[in-house]
This record gives sequence, structure tokens and C-alpha cells, in this order.
Amino acid sequence: MERVRVVIADDESVICMDLREMLSNLGYLVVGEAGDGRSAVNLARELRPDVVIMDVKMPDMDGIEATSVLTGDRIAPVVLLTAFSQRDLIDRAKQAGVVAYLVKPVKETDLAPAIEVALARFGEFREMEKEVDSLQEQLETRKMVDRAKGILMDSQSLSESEAFRRIQKMSMNTRKSMKEIAQAIILTHEAGS
Repeated sequence: MERVRVVIADDESVICMDLREMLSNLGYLVVGEAGDGRSAVNLARELRPDVVIMDVKMPDMDGIEATSVLTGDRIAPVVLLTAFSQRDLIDRAKQAGVVAYLVKPVKETDLAPAIEVALARFGEFREMEKEVDSLQEQLETRKMVDRAKGILMDSQSLSESEAFRRIQKMSMNTRKSMKEIAQAIILTHEAGS
């Protein structure tokens, strides 16, 4: 089984060293370390780790801002580390897309469960995204086919089922998707108007 690749981001080198040791003991592979949020984002973009473990309070860009960027770019799930358990930080972390949150000092026994939950949630998010994209594509295709059917019904005095069968037949004969055929019908109609 391939080892989970981790990027660590903390401005305290002692904490990075401790994390690296704990992660190695747990069988994770640390592929990069950063001392500030901006470097962490750049490193994650470059290395594409499986998970990022990041401190909240860092120079240049804090961990929550960096998490927001990584979440927006869909690079990797973030386990946020903090010495503070303030409500406003927790709320910001939730909005930024943090999938796990650990309070310092981090214990080795807490690290693996947080990483595994983060990876599982991120996988679920990715699957949901794919499903949403697929549904959006299907809806777009259906709208286009309906519009093309309307054009055929008006221009060639066809019933709805006849217009649908015509699109379906053109799709099979040309080995193009029904969406492509519908687009062609719509474009031809608009060009002729």
C-alpha cells in the first residue's frame, strides 16, 4: 500500500520536527515543510500531498487563509493545529473548509485518526463533486435536447416523440452524443435566423 504523503506547515521548527517524527512513526511520508501559510500553499500546489497539517498562527498568511486557498483549489484536505480553542477561530476554520482540528500539544495517538478522517471526508467531497458535475452535465444536455426538439417540431412540423427520435437517430448515425447533435441543430437554426 502506498504511504500517505503529508506536508507540514508550522512556524515553530521544534513542532515541525516533532510532527515529522510522529508521522514517520505512524507510517506517513512527510514530503515537505513550510514555516508560513503562503509557502505552505505553494508547496502543496507543487507537491500535491494527500494531506496538509497546518498551524493556525503563522506569518505572511495564517493557516486558515491558507486552508481556504487549498480548499478552493481542491488540492488536499487540511488538518489544522492550534494552541487556541477560541470560538471565532473554530468558526473561521469551518468556513475555510478545514476537515479536522487538533489542539496543541498534539499527541501521536490523536494524529492518525485526524488524518484518516480528513482523508475520508475529502474523498467524500470529491465523489459528491463528481456526482454534481455529472448531474449538471445531464441537465445541460437535457435542456439542449429539449430546445433542439422544439426547433425541429416548429420547423418540420414533427411531434415531440418524432423530434426526439430524429435527434436520437442522428446521434447514432454520426456517432456523436445527443448533446452534440442538439448543439448543431440549435446553431444551424440560429445561423438561419
